[in-house]
Amino acid sequence: MIQKSNYLPAMSYLLITSLLPEWNYMSAPLLANTLLLLIFYFLFRMYNQQRIRGMVFNIGLALGLCSFLYAPSLIFLIWVLPGLLVMKPVKINEWLICILGLLTPYYLYAAWLLLYGGWEWGKILPSLSLNVPGLQQSFWLAGASLLLIIPFLAGGYYIQVNLRRLLIQVRKNWSLVLIYMLVSLIVPFFSGGQNFENWIVCVIPFAAFHSCAYFYPKAKAFPLLLFWLSVAFVVVYQYYGNGWII
Repeated sequence: MIQKSNYLPAMSYLLITSLLPEWNYMSAPLLANTLLLLIFYFLFRMYNQQRIRGMVFNIGLALGLCSFLYAPSLIFLIWVLPGLLVMKPVKINEWLICILGLLTPYYLYAAWLLLYGGWEWGKILPSLSLNVPGLQQSFWLAGASLLLIIPFLAGGYYIQVNLRRLLIQVRKNWSLVLIYMLVSLIVPFFSGGQNFENWIVCVIPFAAFHSCAYFYPKAKAFPLLLFWLSVAFVVVYQYYGNGWII
């Protein structure tokens, strides 16, 4: 994604998920994020692969398992299908293979229900409802938002400046991240939660952009300032913020 291999995306992911208490809890959206990272891995590898049907099935299977853990993540199907086209010119039958992989966990679960009784469509189909989360505003939320948005904007600027120097595959990868970000901003509205727990699905693209804000600046004072401000905010929030009390 950037010109040199490093652990800045992982560091950014850990730092971002520390900004809000809800992103530190063991939750279904957090587990779903792990499978979404696996889907990213498969999609990035597709560019250099000749035979992709097995990988396409694995992408669909990972998304199906993801929707089992966190039902609103099924909406990421509208990211995966265009993402396949972005990374490689796929055929209709390969799209169908992806959908087959998506349906596999549901098929196995339906077979288990049929064999052991308790068959009901309501137990198989994911339940989704559109709603607007009611979020309580606070000083801590404003601080976390600033530390989330400022590095994101800086990273977007540096990506735009260096985009022409990047390989075609890397440009495709960034297109995939951008599509994911647009879709991930829709998903929490189908969750029904009244806190930020469900918004953790948006962290992956933000971590990618944040890593560029730490990597590209020639004057290292700016990324160091961002990093230590974020660390200081997290420490102070954990000690004095009410959100960390369980």
